[in-house]
Amino acid sequence: MKKFRPFSWLNTKFGIRRYVFIIILLFAFIGLVFAGVFVAMQYGLFNVRGSSAVRNVSLGAVPNTTVTSTCQAVNGKTPKTCDWDQTEEWNVLQNALTKDGSVLEQVSSQTGVPERMIAAAVIPEQLRYFTSNRESFKKYFEPLKILSSLSKFSLGVSGIKQDTATQIENYANDPSSPFYPGPNIAPLLAYPAGADHDSTLYNRLTDAHNHYYSYLYTAVFIKEIEAQWAASGYDVTARPDVVVTLFNIGFGASHPNANPKVAGSTITLGGQQYAFGELGTLFYQSNELLDIFPR
Repeated sequence: MKKFRPFSWLNTKFGIRRYVFIIILLFAFIGLVFAGVFVAMQYGLFNVRGSSAVRNVSLGAVPNTTVTSTCQAVNGKTPKTCDWDQTEEWNVLQNALTKDGSVLEQVSSQTGVPERMIAAAVIPEQLRYFTSNRESFKKYFEPLKILSSLSKFSLGVSGIKQDTATQIENYANDPSSPFYPGPNIAPLLAYPAGADHDSTLYNRLTDAHNHYYSYLYTAVFIKEIEAQWAASGYDVTARPDVVVTLFNIGFGASHPNANPKVAGSTITLGGQQYAFGELGTLFYQSNELLDIFPR
């Protein structure tokens, strides 16, 4: 009886050629997939609402974002829709921000950026984290009334990426940059002699017990955006719609002009959708925490 050999076809020239042909087809298919993804990214086919599609920030009047409604059931049923300041996430966040009041005051005093503007940039990032990580919110942040310290790509309580933090440092040390915030900022970001830049920066932004550097880098980013727009004749020091939007979408989207628009990532809160910059503007214009962070 002839013995069965499951891979005997490999012993023939025809079998080897067929095996090689299958491998070539497999690699060709993988290459085609990667090429398709690349082309789709170039044409924005993977963009989500509120992110890349609305990132061309084009200075009109501050948008009217006055809050008028309160928590109401939809057609008398649950779930309820709530304005941002009526949600449990905001209740937690305002308590947590109050705890950081002295740190925000210190950073504001050092940089000249108002505490309320710094808070306006941090608030949407925190609310976005709370709504997208419900289990962590319910288990840790709601009972303890503390801010979340982001990790991985976006770091600290304001979600600054390490590359963005390095850009902030570079602009603060470059008088020729349109983002240069003045000579008093660079010393605040200086490193001790011999310190490893990347690890020190990472530790600065991820310190869960002291949020000083998270607020400092946020404030310096704001100051650098203000410097760029001021050089083009636009005062945005009281324009959270411009500042907070750009804090979310980055330096590369900052093009000073007379007709900017609120934009940024979409955040669903209380059953409603807000753009990142819109949510920061809503806080800035509201009476929430006005006794602690005045306009």
